[in-house]
Amino acid sequence: MMRSEESLRLLDLDRDLPTAAADIYALREARRDRIQNLKSYLEFLSCFPPPSHFALSQIKGPAGSKPFEL
Repeated sequence: MMRSEESLRLLDLDRDLPTAAADIYALREARRDRIQNLKSYLEFLSCFPPPSHFALSQIKGPAGSKPFEL
């Protein structure tokens, strides 16, 4: 059971969320490999195959009495 004085203790990141050297390295690598611009992002997305018609038809849309039409 937690007492109220324990719950009021401030979060100390060094004590309560220790970080290893491997964690820091992984965060730096993730930042370094981040996509930098829209063109790179679109090229990244083009690597994935398009979803099938069946998969798209299974996604629920907004509720309503009649289908959406353009």
